[in-house]
Amino acid sequence: MYYLYMVRLSDNSLYCGITKDLDRRLREHEQGRGSKYVKGRLPLNLVYTEKHENRRKAMQREMEIKKWSKKKKEKLVENQGH
Repeated sequence: MYYLYMVRLSDNSLYCGITKDLDRRLREHEQGRGSKYVKGRLPLNLVYTEKHENRRKAMQREMEIKKWSKKKKEKLVENQGH
């Protein structure tokens, strides 16, 4: 099982990623061991998740979402109500 996740960062931007272990990945981000983009914008808040059966599907969805406008991403987050 893979997770697609979005976190809201201190500058109100949204970061989208995938992982097999969501708790571990969030800890890595919080400890500054995640992406450079997130590291400079802590703290973070998990705002959206999706489960996918394999890495390929999670990556396809991640690429789809990363192409979206911020407004469209915000609507997705709003509809899940994390």
